[in-house]
Amino acid sequence: MTLQKLARELDETARQTAAMVDGITDALAVLGDRNLNAEQRTKQAVAMIVSALQGQDRIEQRCQNMALAVRQFALLPPTAPDTDYEEIWANLVLDELRVPTLSGIAASQSTGEVDLF
Repeated sequence: MTLQKLARELDETARQTAAMVDGITDALAVLGDRNLNAEQRTKQAVAMIVSALQGQDRIEQRCQNMALAVRQFALLPPTAPDTDYEEIWANLVLDELRVPTLSGIAASQSTGEVDLF
């Protein structure tokens, strides 16, 4: 179960990374939109890029939390009960990793915005 959860969280991290890149790509499209004046294009694109880049911090936190969990998993003996693995997840900082009901949840929500839990 722990490896399945880790795989789900890695998939979610990859999805969030792609959403961040899509946000920047959309901003570049706005910069090229000749239907807006230069000031509008710049202002809107900058806001979109800033919003997309805010996700980088969250993605970094997710990766650091997952790396910590994996390092702790590696220290457990092969006969460790599932509760030991669950306790490691439960002690992580990010709620989306720590709380089982939030695991991978951002992937199932679509707001049209960059989803960065």
